[in-house]
Amino acid sequence: MSAARWRRAMNSSAAQAARAPGGRPDVHLVEPSAATMPPGESRWRKAGALLFTPRYLVVLIALLLYPVVASPFFTYQIGAQSLALGLIALSLTFLGGYGGMVSLAQMTVAGVAGYLVAIFGTSSAQAISLGWPWPIAVLFAVVIAVVCATAIGWLSVRTEGIYTIMITLAIGVALFYLAQQNYTLFNGFQGFNKLFAPTVAGIDFREPLPFYYLTLACSLAGYFFVRLLVKAPFGLALQGIRDNPRRMNSLGFSVTAHRVASYAAAGLLAAVGGVLITWYNNRISPGTINTGAMINILIIAVLGGMRHPIGAFIGAIAFVLLQNFAIDLVDRERFNLVIGGVFLAIVLFSPDGLLGLWALARSRFGPRRSVPSNPRRQP
Repeated sequence: MSAARWRRAMNSSAAQAARAPGGRPDVHLVEPSAATMPPGESRWRKAGALLFTPRYLVVLIALLLYPVVASPFFTYQIGAQSLALGLIALSLTFLGGYGGMVSLAQMTVAGVAGYLVAIFGTSSAQAISLGWPWPIAVLFAVVIAVVCATAIGWLSVRTEGIYTIMITLAIGVALFYLAQQNYTLFNGFQGFNKLFAPTVAGIDFREPLPFYYLTLACSLAGYFFVRLLVKAPFGLALQGIRDNPRRMNSLGFSVTAHRVASYAAAGLLAAVGGVLITWYNNRISPGTINTGAMINILIIAVLGGMRHPIGAFIGAIAFVLLQNFAIDLVDRERFNLVIGGVFLAIVLFSPDGLLGLWALARSRFGPRRSVPSNPRRQP
């Protein structure tokens, strides 16, 4: 369906709901500003203007200057790792927050990309790795991972709720055991080592500072990609399908096609994140894609908040900080207990994660807005 037909369908649907006696729309498909946008106005230019606000510029400057004040440990171990994991969690945030589909296979897609980088590129297992140049290896790894994500979406979109979670979990567990038991292609439980980030134009991305800026560039690209996509007709239709798929189907939208396409878009984010996390660890093994790793991505997305793309990175920062410093307070063996306790507290007191706690704090302790009185209103 074209954008013009989509606008006409949305406007006519909203008008019919407004004319209904005492009725209101079953689902809020678009924001008022997007619904009343003049046809001649560029949606992308307006969406870009919403992105480059002073708040975003301040955050961008802080991220760029972070390595100046941080040590190499915090730059690489905290900053780069948080950005790489946040990019994978962003794919789940996009699926769950805007598509209403919770998938546990996002780390699986990232693992597919990491394994393919090892197979197509160079690694410690010279008998398996093909030794292709890194740009070609990365390109083929990302493309095949996106195809795998699309296939996962094609299998799981016909289910909802707990059944979607179970299908994606089964796919992830199946790939884990396949990688662990197959020595011809995946090198068994040993996996692949010496998967180093490349050197481009004399810049060694194995160093903490260049690798941080590499992950920052990829994360910013993924974040703005999601922000622009959810404001496009496809993203608005996907949100409508999330809220009321039957109504969107009656308006002429293909619910299955939109959901499968959203899995492909999320797979692109997860694949890029998988390549980055493979370069960060300098290795890939079945432990990277086991059940614990899949659950960690879900924890990161829920910790930050799934109603906004920035929540994935906030959750990743909180998770990485706990992962590195919780062992100073408790035993290493009880680290998962700390993560579980924090996760349980966030879910109980703020279903929208850390972003929800921030919004609650602002509403309680921030400056209150005065509501102007309406002189025309009768007492």
